[in-house]
Parts: sequence; structure tokens; C-alpha cells
Amino acid sequence: MYTDYYGLTAAPFQLTPDARYWFASGTHKKAMAYLGYGLAQGEGFIVVTGEIGAGKTTLTGHLMETIDPARVTAIRIVSTQVEGDDMLRLTAQGLNLPTEGVEKAQLLDRIERHLTDTGRSGRRTLLVIDEAQNLPTSALEELRMLSNFQAGGHALLQIFLLGQPEFRDRLADSTQLEQLRQRVIASHHLEPMTAGETRGYLEHRLTTAGWTGRPVLTDEACALLHEASGGLPRKLNTLATRALLMGAIEQSDTLDAKLIGRVVADLEGDLPKAISIAPEPSTSSTRVAPTGIGTRDSKADDRTEGLEARLAVLESQLHEQDAALRRVLTLLIDWVEREELAMARAPAA
Repeated sequence: MYTDYYGLTAAPFQLTPDARYWFASGTHKKAMAYLGYGLAQGEGFIVVTGEIGAGKTTLTGHLMETIDPARVTAIRIVSTQVEGDDMLRLTAQGLNLPTEGVEKAQLLDRIERHLTDTGRSGRRTLLVIDEAQNLPTSALEELRMLSNFQAGGHALLQIFLLGQPEFRDRLADSTQLEQLRQRVIASHHLEPMTAGETRGYLEHRLTTAGWTGRPVLTDEACALLHEASGGLPRKLNTLATRALLMGAIEQSDTLDAKLIGRVVADLEGDLPKAISIAPEPSTSSTRVAPTGIGTRDSKADDRTEGLEARLAVLESQLHEQDAALRRVLTLLIDWVEREELAMARAPAA
């Protein structure tokens, strides 16, 4: 609905990774530089880590788009908690090798022969493993053994590991992974985007989706979006999508700080927090003074006033939500009526 209202050709902040929306922030430029260096070496492991939603999958998609398939054969595996033998089978399946009923020794031989044949044809093989933090030590050890395959003094397989921050910590601290750690030739940790990069990111994705300047993004709105998302692309996408939807519902051509604030409050669930009530003080630690006719409990009155103020805020927010829902229903009814009218006119046309 908001794409039609703002004249966009696509949803600019969809959560599904799309290489078209690649944005080269400072940290992503560094990651690509490290990847370029690592690929130029043609051996060992390349490691990239980052928080959930930091853009690791989008980085991988961009890498796949830039790799020359005539020179590098790239295989991508999204790992789960698989042991060593299963990792070998996943790798073989990625190479289009049969694995059913094949013993481990025979499987290793087939993988090595395939990698050797690929190397003789002038191409290298890159194995990309996503969600590497889920891999047990046995699977990582099998990957290390695969990285040992050589022909003519050159490695036949290079491995790119992507994972969450705990994988970086595990790789640095685990004594069981010392041999793998020594084979890491390049590594980078994706940091959140800076506040100054947020506007560029938002406008880049909007422009890719056909944006012509409507809606307008204020500087305050961009600053609030950065603060609420922590600079993580996925969170920023979620907030921006909701902001566009709310803007379309309210028929607003400007996304300002007030609108973004309401989106953030809605996403974080601040509404239920507004009616939280402080616990009563314990009678064991509170001395209760005798009260008679005409006496006033000031603490109780203060609590009552506080509750009344909170209820007033809650009622105001409910009225706003009710108005927004009415606008949504009105837009939906208008849309259905237009569709029915168009279908009725179609035969005559």
C-alpha cells in the first residue's frame, strides 16, 4: 500500500537480502577490502563476524555478484549444528557430487578429485559457510582438513566463514581451534553504521526502489532512526518500513521525528509499560500513623494522581490508534471500490 502512495516501484526496506540494495558503509567497505585481499591469496580461511542484522548475508550476496564465475567457483552453505561427517556431505552436495551410501574415505577422495579437476581448468573453489557460530569443533576440523588439499603447491579450496560475535570469541580463545586459527589470513568484524551514514543508507535504498524525494526525511527523523536501530541495517529496515506504512496511512509527505517516535514506541511495546504500577510499600517497614475523620493520606493521593495522569496518557494513545485504524479501513475500502470499478469497466474497454 505505501509503495503505491509514495510512487515506489518496490519495497525498499524488505528484510530478504537483495544485492541490488548493497550499501557500502565504512565497515562494509573494509570487509570487502579484506575479502579482496583474502581472495587474492587463494588459500586459508577468511572470517567475517557481526551482530545479528549487521549485513553479513547482504555482504555475501554482493560478493557473489562480484565474483567472476570463470575464475572462481563459489559454493554457499548455511550451516546448522552438523557434525564433521555431515559437513563433508554438505560440501560434496554443494559440488554436485553423489553422497548417498558413500563412506567417508571415498567421499574425501571424490571431493579432492573434483577440486583438482576444477583447479586444472583454471578455476579456484571458494566455500562460503554462513552461521559459522553453530558449527561444532568436529565440523570446523573437517573444514580445516579440506583446506589442506593442494595441487602443484597451490591450495585447491579457500573457505569463507561468516558468524556472529561469539564465533570470533570462540575462535580466539579455543585451544582446540589453534590450527584453524593459524590458517586465518584475513578477518573483519562488521560494526554498526554511524549516524552520518544512516541518511545515505536510507536514501540509497529508497532511490533504488524508485524514490523521487517523496516522502521527505527530516534530519531529526534520521537521527532517531539511527538511535533506535543502533545502526544495524536489519533493525533500520524494520523501522523504516513501519514509518512508510504509517506515513501512507496518515497521508503524510514528510517523515519527521514525531512520526518516527510513534513508530519506535509501537515497535518497542511502550504502551503496556505506560500502565505499570509501582508496588505498595511493605507494611513491615512502614509505620502507619493513626488516621481519623478529616485526615489526608498524602502518599495515597499522590499515587492516585499519578495513576490518573497515566490513564489520561493511555486514553490519548488509544484515541490515536483508533483514528489510525479508521484511516486504514477507509483506505482499504477505497482500494477495494477502485478495483471493483476497474473490473466492471474492463469488458467495456
